[in-house]
Amino acid sequence: MHKLDLKEYVRSCPVRLSVEERDALGGAGLSLTIEPVSGVQGEYFLTPSSTVGAVEIDDLSVLIEPKIGIKNLLWMASFAIGQVDFRTDDFSFPENCPLPDALALALASQARRAFSRGLLHGYINVEDSLYTVRGRIRFDEQMRRRFGIPLPVEVSYDEFTDDIPANRLVKAAAERLRHLRLRSTRARTGLGWVAAMLDNVSLVGFPPAEVPEVTFDRLNEHYRDVVTLSRLILQNRAFEADRGKVRASGFLMDMNQVFQEFVTVAIREELGLSYEAFRERSIATLDYAGKVSLRPDLVWRSGSRCLFVGDAKYKNVTGEKVPNADIYQMLAYCTAANLPYGLLIYAKGEEADPAEYVIRNTSKTIEVTAIDLEGQPEDILADVGRIAERIEERAMGERRFSAGLATPASARQNGGR
Repeated sequence: MHKLDLKEYVRSCPVRLSVEERDALGGAGLSLTIEPVSGVQGEYFLTPSSTVGAVEIDDLSVLIEPKIGIKNLLWMASFAIGQVDFRTDDFSFPENCPLPDALALALASQARRAFSRGLLHGYINVEDSLYTVRGRIRFDEQMRRRFGIPLPVEVSYDEFTDDIPANRLVKAAAERLRHLRLRSTRARTGLGWVAAMLDNVSLVGFPPAEVPEVTFDRLNEHYRDVVTLSRLILQNRAFEADRGKVRASGFLMDMNQVFQEFVTVAIREELGLSYEAFRERSIATLDYAGKVSLRPDLVWRSGSRCLFVGDAKYKNVTGEKVPNADIYQMLAYCTAANLPYGLLIYAKGEEADPAEYVIRNTSKTIEVTAIDLEGQPEDILADVGRIAERIEERAMGERRFSAGLATPASARQNGGR
């Protein structure tokens, strides 16, 4: 098997590829930049973008490592999806472990911890046709289906079973990973154990956009970690396809989406706000005709009043300044929301030092800040806390102004004129 080990946003050394391999890479959804090596036939430079993970296409195996490391990636993604503050030592696997194998090892580990108290059981409603009465007779259904025939009886009853949504999510996640060609024997063995433990649980194919949430209480709190990880696996891009004689499989994650979701959830938690108050959403259109719609990543609303707008930017920025396009975009957000201040949040290492841009002939200021994603979780959350304090300070100023208790920011910036 031809193995390619790449790193996010890092240009590879020259790689020899056949025409078939080159074309397969271009169509695998990896967002790779493929550049021919000058003067050499059949060799290419490969540069991944923000999509990380693993893909196998026939005999070609490609791994794309996130620059922040697998452990921090899974911690961030799990925090965003379930507000679970995993420690990175909860993911016990080598740092250079492929993403699908790392997920399999983590899922098996969390499942062993959750199942150590026995499988979780609960009541589910069952509708069935029986020759004895159990629970409640469904008279309408009996008349519709049986036309007066007394047996079997259409009934509805509650059954105490392990075939509940939480266990179905774990089983579905394990099955999705089992269909990938994992390199780790320990990962394959762990997934086999999970499948055996959940043998009596229904296997449900959850589409990524329809993965259900689970409500936790004191009875099922010990399942929170494994269910959160299962939902993470099911919501991201695992795929398997056969095209003629070519087989493709893989698991991919978009770091843009992971970063945006993490920043949104982490700041919301720091501010103690609800989902409705602080999230990605559309704001007023830029033009009066309503043709130019805008949707910032971070919007804080209080009733009909917009208190803050911001954007999370996980991108490969070179040089010593923020791209003009990002400043223009944030200026449009501030203009449409009628706010004097907007915030761009980058992943540290992908932009210049934090700065403020006071926009000429306007009352707008665009602030730039960063979160260091390569540190320990507590350091990352400390960065988030610092940013949340700044956001709250700005938002409270707007709230006081809207209540007539403060001078508008535009006047403050222009010396009260």
